[in-house]
Amino acid sequence: MNIIGAYPTFYVPYLGSAWVMGIIGVIHVVASHTSVGASFLFAILETKAYRDNQPELLDFIKRYGLFLLVFSYVIGSITGPGIWYAITVASPRGVSGLIHNFVWVWATEWVYFTVEVIGVYALVYLIGKVDPLTHLKLTWSFALSSWATMLLIVGILSFMMWPGNEAWYETGSTNDAFYNLNFFAHLGIRTGSMFVMAVVVGFVVASGVKDTALKTSVIRMLAPIGIVGGFFAVMMFLYYLQTLPTNALVMLRSHLLPRYADGMILVFVVTTLYLSIGWARPQLIRPTIAAALLLFLATIGVWPEERMRESMRKPFVVGQYIYGNQIIARDAPGKGVVAEVDAIAEKGLLSLHPFVPERLRTINSDNRFEVGELLAKIACSNCHALEPGAPCAVCPTSSTARPTKT
Repeated sequence: MNIIGAYPTFYVPYLGSAWVMGIIGVIHVVASHTSVGASFLFAILETKAYRDNQPELLDFIKRYGLFLLVFSYVIGSITGPGIWYAITVASPRGVSGLIHNFVWVWATEWVYFTVEVIGVYALVYLIGKVDPLTHLKLTWSFALSSWATMLLIVGILSFMMWPGNEAWYETGSTNDAFYNLNFFAHLGIRTGSMFVMAVVVGFVVASGVKDTALKTSVIRMLAPIGIVGGFFAVMMFLYYLQTLPTNALVMLRSHLLPRYADGMILVFVVTTLYLSIGWARPQLIRPTIAAALLLFLATIGVWPEERMRESMRKPFVVGQYIYGNQIIARDAPGKGVVAEVDAIAEKGLLSLHPFVPERLRTINSDNRFEVGELLAKIACSNCHALEPGAPCAVCPTSSTARPTKT
């Protein structure tokens, strides 16, 4: 091997590419989970409105739907391409590995997403303009399409953790990749979480309803769904822990749980208490309280959850065969992928990386600090920022590592 298939290194000073992806990803997760969960809330509420002749529930669905169009679909439409851009420049080989495994899964997800987007517009703007049964069928179609997008994406995200067995490395099969060991546990966590998120946002919308009877009725219907969704997500998280690879468990126990466990427990307790109060005393749910709880859930709940999921994969970025720094960790004969670690150990990264300037391929007394900084960025910057005081700045920086002249 004379050269590895690496790309130029994408580096964001003082922040790091990991935080760029994390910030965009958390915003997108809040918006997308709310959308999927809300689609089922709409279907449940509309079924009740249709069955029990409660047309006033349709007013709330339209109000929530308009809020959803802005909150989820505008924000989601901005952050979705943002995620694609960020992950493509930060982890080009990781994205390439996923596309070579899941191109038709992604294509299918986009078909469902198209149906979902059309569905939410049709749902909102056709209320009262088509017969109730037709609109109910439309709403359930919207809900099932929304959940299908989540199911397909979860299969891809779960594979990023690991395939869970040796079969995929030998076959390269999409089925072996998609139905990986932690797929169902991961899907369960996100399904439970989407209901919690959608109910919390639903409380924000309901808190502004002037009709007291409608507000009380809606909050009392939504609260139990959120509580059950929260308990289901916790149970699936405990199951999820049993499906993780050894490196993820080591990272979880040594670094992540000591840092985030208290916050996660606090989020569960506060959210469950909040939803229980909403069920018992709906009139206490005010817009400011509802908005504050949503912000609390997004920052103390979603951010650590996404941070943990991303960090547990390390040092790998995809399927335990591509490292975070884009180097191929092991052979995957089913995909014709060959490991690069032995070649780098033999010839050196400076020799094999295609984007190292010629003047830096040989270390001398004049360039050794510049070479060290370049190697740190190539090898470490996918996870770490290198400046002092930056998030995840656990690597020695060029400035702090250089000896002081005397």
